[in-house]
Amino acid sequence: VQLQACGGGLVQAGDSLRLSCAASGRTFSRYAVGWFRQAPGKEREFVAAIGRSGGRFSADSVKERFTISSDNAKNTVYLQMNSLKPENTAVYFCAAGQRIIQSSLRNPLQYDYWGQGTQVTVSS
Repeated sequence: VQLQACGGGLVQAGDSLRLSCAASGRTFSRYAVGWFRQAPGKEREFVAAIGRSGGRFSADSVKERFTISSDNAKNTVYLQMNSLKPENTAVYFCAAGQRIIQSSLRNPLQYDYWGQGTQVTVSS
């Protein structure tokens, strides 16, 4: 499966962005899909995920402001990000995996396919 992430940009603190992750090649609904981010000098970290059964999970640091959703008809997963903060600045990646159990959704090593990343920059 090929993943294409887009929707990043330069915004001010408090603004919103919606990232999109479009899949081609396979039906997205058969995969767990996650969003991760990586800031300069830091490790890649979990942001949010949708499991194969449709359950949604978010990192504690974003769960009040970020929402993951999917549109199976469009084979696309979204990450709605509200009330953005400068510390949310990072490259955001979407990833997919077919055999990820719920307890492993936060582990980037469990994902088989990765998009190219989209830059999100939040100015103060």
